[in-house]
Amino acid sequence: MRNVYTVRQVNTYIKNMFTQDFMLNRIYIKGEVSNCKYHTSGHIYFSLKDESGTIACVMFAGSRSGLSFRMQEGQQVVVLGSVSVYERDGKYQLYAKEIILDGAGLLYEKFEALKKELEEMGMFAKDYKQPIPQYVKTVGIVTAPTGAAVRDIINIASRRNPYVQLILYPALVQGEGAVQSIVRGIRTLEERGVDVMIVGRGGGSIEDLWAFNEEAVARAIFDCRVPVISAVGHETDTTIADYVADLRAPTPSAAAELAVYEYLGTAGVMREYEARMRRSMMQRITRERSRAGQAALKLKLAHPRQKLLQQRQRAADTEQRLRFLMEDCLRKKRHRFALYVEQMKGLSPLAKLNQGYSYVEGNAGENIKSVHQTKQGDLVRIYMTDGSIRAEVKEIAEVTEDGR
Repeated sequence: MRNVYTVRQVNTYIKNMFTQDFMLNRIYIKGEVSNCKYHTSGHIYFSLKDESGTIACVMFAGSRSGLSFRMQEGQQVVVLGSVSVYERDGKYQLYAKEIILDGAGLLYEKFEALKKELEEMGMFAKDYKQPIPQYVKTVGIVTAPTGAAVRDIINIASRRNPYVQLILYPALVQGEGAVQSIVRGIRTLEERGVDVMIVGRGGGSIEDLWAFNEEAVARAIFDCRVPVISAVGHETDTTIADYVADLRAPTPSAAAELAVYEYLGTAGVMREYEARMRRSMMQRITRERSRAGQAALKLKLAHPRQKLLQQRQRAADTEQRLRFLMEDCLRKKRHRFALYVEQMKGLSPLAKLNQGYSYVEGNAGENIKSVHQTKQGDLVRIYMTDGSIRAEVKEIAEVTEDGR
């Protein structure tokens, strides 16, 4: 029995075949716009035709950023997209991602190829972007000497800050010799030592702006030691120079605003900073004066002379206290000595002798208190108030208990 497939299976199979085809996933198709309709959902439905046939196309709302103009019947365009099958209708169509007017198709392909190559080389990396100086004195301008671009830059820069010097290198910005002229302008102003550089021109078609899509110009901007602001065309125009430059400005006027600081605003800010600095300095001076006064007082108190005076006073106080303590101690000692003298007077043998008593010593100097300490013939010495006598014991009389 033969294999039988549903319509869905066949449409799915055909869609997978389209999906697996590398060429159909990214293809440029040129043709005339017909049956163009802008849907309320934001999608755009149209057809591309030529003398031999027609292909249905759709650009979804999410891809509208790839369209820089409003499509109209009869326009010759180049559409970048992918061809696939819409399974419900069983018809293939082109799903558009970018649409450009015809005549620029080959240039656009060349633009994309160079962009991809330079990006892979790292020339668009943020690591290589130089910061734009905030306060510049000289601004180099590489552009045509005539035209709206240079007039806009001069007007904006003069209005923002008339003291900034503008140095113009009159370059060719389109046609034969434009690339070499732009490169020479960048290198000349770099040698001149400007603070920042504006490279650009006014708007135009992709052909008019093509000099800024050349690799030589991109490398000159990348190698430049001076920060470069790219200002090519209008806000919707994008060139290789915009990706390589240190900063992209949507228009030449915007480039002047980015490069030149506003003098009046900056002067006002500086005056405010000056006032704040003065207030801060006065507060600091007041604090330091107070600290200096405190330090002077501390130094005065800590001066050796002050220390010496304090020590002298302390020594005088100590001496006076010591003198008082010594006198008090002497007074107490004198009083105690007087008491001892009086006691000694009561115990002194001389006092007894004055009362008529005598003191008898033996031959060996011992005190004779009893008759039993002597015998007849012993020599004794008798001490009296006014002297002493030497005597010999002739008789010993012992006193009994009854006194006889």
